Amino acid sequence: ALFGPWPWAFPSFMVVAMTAGGWEWGRLNGLGRWSSLASGAFLGLMSVGLACTGAVASGWSLVFSVAAAVWVIGSAAGLRQGPSAWPRWPLALRWPVGLVLLLVCLAAFLEAHRVGLNFLMSIMALVWAADIGAYFGGRRFGKRKLALAISPGKSWEGVWSGMVAVMVLSLAWWQADQRLAMDSPSVFSVLFERWGLPGGLLGVLLLNVMSVVGDLVESLVKRGAGFKDSSQLLPGHGGVLDRIDALVPVLPVAMALCLQAR
Repeated sequence: ALFGPWPWAFPSFMVVAMTAGGWEWGRLNGLGRWSSLASGAFLGLMSVGLACTGAVASGWSLVFSVAAAVWVIGSAAGLRQGPSAWPRWPLALRWPVGLVLLLVCLAAFLEAHRVGLNFLMSIMALVWAADIGAYFGGRRFGKRKLALAISPGKSWEGVWSGMVAVMVLSLAWWQADQRLAMDSPSVFSVLFERWGLPGGLLGVLLLNVMSVVGDLVESLVKRGAGFKDSSQLLPGHGGVLDRIDALVPVLPVAMALCLQAR
């Protein structure tokens, strides 16, 4: 879908993913079978409209910035209260806000894809590096738990290891951009060009933190709803939201930073 010659392949793939994510979000919010299906269908239709109209451009900079603020403020409040508080949040608030954040994530996906493959892949690779670094660093050095009630397997040592992995990746990718013929600058090159190396590394650090936040928020929601996985759509991997949880906040924040930079 990413590298094929068909311009409709990637948007179509993402519409399918968002439809499944909307269904999973309904289930996590305690909706019944048909209401959850309606939740998925609604998000799918909204995604089709977004993909077909191409209504993603620099004018979305404000939307991405607002979504970033919602993630920072909302996640801080939610993580502080813990999983037991999640079911007490009004359904009329948490269900639509989740759908809107998923739709904004799709908009960020499509805009990043429009910028270029190198740009989009660098954002996704940042999340992968954070996750891989945290996994191996946590297994080797992990002692102090990050959020025991939310995700018992995560440790502060894992978080620091993920940060080191992301910093190394950002510097290596930045250098590769300058030496290889790329279709677009990476997110790292955009940040470093706009704010210089120190400011750009702070931006990379923020994206790393949002990657951890996205993972923790989904874990909190699943624990509050009594689910181990968001679904079983992907055997051995859980559901769609289990695969994109970290990308949901990272992509809008990355686009907010980079659209402002441009």
